[in-house]
This record gives sequence, structure tokens and C-alpha cells, in this order.
Amino acid sequence: MEAASTRSVRVGRTSRRDAWWISPALVGFALVAFGTYALVVAALGADYLYTERGAHYLSPFYSPDLPSMLGVDPPFSFAFLVLWAPLGLRATCYYYRKAYYRSFLLAPPACAVAGPERKRYRGEAGLPLVLQNAHRYFFYFATIVLLFLWYDAFRAFVFESPSGGNELGVGLGTLVLVGNVVLLSLFTFGCNSLRHLVGGRLDCFSCSRAALSRHAVWRGITVLNVRHGQWAWFSLASVALADLYVRLAAMGVFDDPRIL
Repeated sequence: MEAASTRSVRVGRTSRRDAWWISPALVGFALVAFGTYALVVAALGADYLYTERGAHYLSPFYSPDLPSMLGVDPPFSFAFLVLWAPLGLRATCYYYRKAYYRSFLLAPPACAVAGPERKRYRGEAGLPLVLQNAHRYFFYFATIVLLFLWYDAFRAFVFESPSGGNELGVGLGTLVLVGNVVLLSLFTFGCNSLRHLVGGRLDCFSCSRAALSRHAVWRGITVLNVRHGQWAWFSLASVALADLYVRLAAMGVFDDPRIL
């Protein structure tokens, strides 16, 4: 019995007969691709604002526009002053932890698949994984960034008229920015940290009117949380596509079509 319990198990050993490795491989590729794209466009510090034909589209990677707000021009791309909050939220998100633990750390590679042997396992109680507990704080800061993204989405409905005034309108870029912030909101407000903040400390949901109200909000958040993984991927794709749309338009690759 002792010999069997100490015998090492080969990484990837499993009785599963399906192609279990496809999912962690695709997840790893997608996360590396997005991380690389985000770092590159953040470092460029250009082509993040489209203002042709009266439009005003700001890339989500550069929101809020700190140089315009503060009247300063930092010697580096100010996107790095913003991106740490939403990227930190995703890096510490419970869903993303499972995703990259499997893809990069093989812990485990998949359900019922053996990972590398670990002589001492402390979970997220020791360094560096204990830093995952900062998730709730990243949620607070990412929510602030999300509010600016909603402002940018509403700002995208305002166009400069030929006479120099402002007029309401809709361009394709308007819809792109609105769709992106909606998906980001579904991901952010389906967060487990928000569920705990709203109802996690209550021992009784029916003991008072305030508790009943909090329970109703908690149930609404839970509806979003059930599909948290889907919102995570949809919003990851939408924020990259929104930046790409604004970037290509700002570079003159195409003109944003005006719908209304």
C-alpha cells in the first residue's frame, strides 16, 4: 500500500479517450494572443482616437483619456496607467484562474488528467498565489474604468456637425463601442466578488426588507455569474475588436460608416 501511494504518476495520464488536450491548448493560445496584443497596442501609444467625420471614438485600452483629463503628457504610453485594473481583474478572476492553471501550470491539465507531482501543496495560501486575494480590489478599480467606458460609449453618439456644433448620430463605431461595454458589464457584474459584497455576509435573506432587497440583487448577479465563463471570453474578444476597429479607422485603413 505504501509503495502504491508514493509511486509517481506520469503527467497527462488518464483513462479518458476524448481529445481533452484541445481545450487547454486553445485557452492557452487565446490568452497568450490577447496578452501579446494588449501589451503591444498599449506600448504604441498612438492611433487610439478616431475623430474623422465628426466622430469621437476612444479605444477601450486608452480609457479614461488621462492626458486630456489631467492636462499632462507622460513620457510613456498612458495606457499602462489604466490597463492594470481590468487586466488585474481578469488575472485574478475565479474563471480565468481555472483556465490558466490548466493551460500553463497543468494543475491539472483537465478533469481526471494527471498533472505534475507536487510535494507540498498549499493552494492559494502561500506566495505567489496568495496574491489572488487582491481580486476584490481589482474589481473596485475595474468598475471605475468601466464607468469611463460607458461615458465613451455615450460620447460616441455625439458628432461634430459641419457648422461646428454637436449633433446626435450613430456610426458603426458607436455600435462597436456600445456592444463592447455591454459585454464588459456582463462580465464585471457577474463577478463572485460582487455576489459576496451584496449577499455574502447575510445570514438571513428574509429577516428584513433590506435583506430581501439585497437577496433580489444577489439573485440577479447570480444569473450573470452562471455564464461568467462565457462573458469572460465574449468580453475579451470584444475589447480587442473594439480597439482594433478604432485603431484601423484612426490609421486611415477605412472610414467609419455613418448610419444615422
